[in-house]
Amino acid sequence: MSRTEAPPLPDPLRVPVADSHTHLDMQDGTVEEALARAAAVNVTTVVQVGCDVPGSHWAAETAAAHTAVHASVALHPNEAPRIVHGDPGGTARQGARGPGGKAALDEALAEIDALAALDHVRAVGETGLDFFRTGPEGVAAQEESFRAHIEIAKRHGKALVIHDRDAHADVLRVLADAGAPERTVFHCYSGDAEMARICAAAGYFMSFAGNVTFKNAQPLRDALAVAPTGLVLVETDAPFLTPAPYRGRPNAPYLIPVTLRAMAAVKGLEEDALAAAVYDNTARAFDF
Repeated sequence: MSRTEAPPLPDPLRVPVADSHTHLDMQDGTVEEALARAAAVNVTTVVQVGCDVPGSHWAAETAAAHTAVHASVALHPNEAPRIVHGDPGGTARQGARGPGGKAALDEALAEIDALAALDHVRAVGETGLDFFRTGPEGVAAQEESFRAHIEIAKRHGKALVIHDRDAHADVLRVLADAGAPERTVFHCYSGDAEMARICAAAGYFMSFAGNVTFKNAQPLRDALAVAPTGLVLVETDAPFLTPAPYRGRPNAPYLIPVTLRAMAAVKGLEEDALAAAVYDNTARAFDF
């Protein structure tokens, strides 16, 4: 089996469900094809997430063109240091760039702010902190960008979508200090059970991705077990984090049933009951 071959369609869910976080612009094929495959297994709604200014414009345009798509717009935590300090090596998706300083960050944030005002943009994110790839020199730019996104979300009454990697305590600190928006979603929840209790007490939504199915992910399953069902979402983060047994192959919204069924087993819930709860939670979180 080729590592690049798309996994087969799983059995359809009986109850519609939403993919709370995907990147259709990074997946093979057209948006229409991705939505049709998702609909075939009863994944009827997706949240398309921007990670930079061009990607956020694309998310907003795609949501405007497709009723099954809602947009979230932001500068990814790793994007802020690239804008401020430059990125001489570039990345696979982006070329090299010189340092732009605070002025360039302010300009990019102003574009996100303008997009966040649009009706079909339901959220601001993914924003937050990521200490996995960004060294100490980038932390200040990340936190400044994170705080700005929090203000943008509150100003426009939109949900806030959190990217938190190796930065749990600092993300929670900034949210508490700045004042989290009314609807806050931890995308690809990566904390432990103790953090899940803290998030639950604050009313934060926790969105679980395919990595909850990985063999080494018992702490994630422990967190899911204690997370209130009314605050749980499901996502693909496609094309990343493909659930077992397809780990390493391309992910897409049509694989949500695989993750949702694994989550239902952890929660001790019927698949239909969890699907219904997750759809309702996602609609509340993103106000659609």
